[in-house]
Amino acid sequence: MFGKKFPSFLESETEPKSAGNAFFHVIPVPCEKTVSYGKGTAEGPSAILNASNQLESFDGYSNPSELGIFTSEPVECKGSIEKVLENVEKTVSKTLALKKFPVVLGGEHSISIGTIKALMKYENKFGIVHFDAHADLKESYEGSSFSHACAMRHAVDAGIPVFQIGIRSMTEEENKFRKQKKMEFINADRIDLINYKKPILPKSFPKKIFFSIDVDGFDPCVFPATGTPEPGGFNWREFFKIAENLLQGRKLIGFDLVELAPIVNLHYPEFSAARLIYNLMGMVQRRI
Repeated sequence: MFGKKFPSFLESETEPKSAGNAFFHVIPVPCEKTVSYGKGTAEGPSAILNASNQLESFDGYSNPSELGIFTSEPVECKGSIEKVLENVEKTVSKTLALKKFPVVLGGEHSISIGTIKALMKYENKFGIVHFDAHADLKESYEGSSFSHACAMRHAVDAGIPVFQIGIRSMTEEENKFRKQKKMEFINADRIDLINYKKPILPKSFPKKIFFSIDVDGFDPCVFPATGTPEPGGFNWREFFKIAENLLQGRKLIGFDLVELAPIVNLHYPEFSAARLIYNLMGMVQRRI
């Protein structure tokens, strides 16, 4: 345990496990280096971990904590964004080397770059499902190619298939890039037209998938605590209906949740983030 700032995930309900004895590895990354509008992402991981201790261990269907939950020490976020990403890559690599399941808590979306690099070393073929309001496909933003606005560009440039859900803000250049790379997507204005009886992902998409979840992909009424809110996002039930569909016939190999910027005296966003994380753990547990 790391005190009140970074408690273990769900330590109020279950005994924290060692790295080798836990399936889920929760990795806090309190990074805030390239945010370009509202601030506060550095406080996101701590807020989520504290809120997790208000959860019940039974998620309504099963008890994901039975697989064991290990919470690592926070990733060191001092120095340049490049150094932070190296630290993220090293920490996630330790989890993958143990054949465990990474749950990475941001922090800004740039941290996904470090996680993706680690996954590339340990997984032969995987795809990323990217939940977000923004395409994050810029080659560079505000002088940095490691900006939160460039996170998915790194993945696509590395040859990793990326399927985007909830996008409703992008530049002309990003739109052209998506077309050039023949990326698959469901923009926010098409979410209510999804036919859940059919697979959302194309047959050619990899069987192993990683979820990268920016909370601003949700409508701001679900997650107002984020630095770059965009109206018109998906709601809570839509997210889980989509997630259930995506996991049919596929294996989730990890996920991150990023861009939560806590608002003083407004507790439900961080609790919702903790609930989302634990619900996804449950979906993973019930498929093992």
